[in-house]
Amino acid sequence: MQLAVVRGRATSTIKHPSLDGAKMLLVEMLGNAMQPVGDPVLVLDNLGAGRDDTVVITSDGLGIRDLLHDDSSPARWWTLSIVDPNGIQVPRK
Repeated sequence: MQLAVVRGRATSTIKHPSLDGAKMLLVEMLGNAMQPVGDPVLVLDNLGAGRDDTVVITSDGLGIRDLLHDDSSPARWWTLSIVDPNGIQVPRK
């Protein structure tokens, strides 16, 4: 599990069939100092997270396969929860 901040949505006209209808978000992972680290990653979201929300993401393979009902999906990351905005302070861009 990893904390991340949502930077925006992603759309695609051509994608793996398992991703049809899936909401995709572009997120930046957060380090110990709550600052973005590394390159942005694409995550699947079924919780309704939006821009600037802090989320917990996971790369649990079994979870993503259950979420998509597809054992052959190339998807890796997905939102596990949305963090209460009053709980932690994340720098905004």
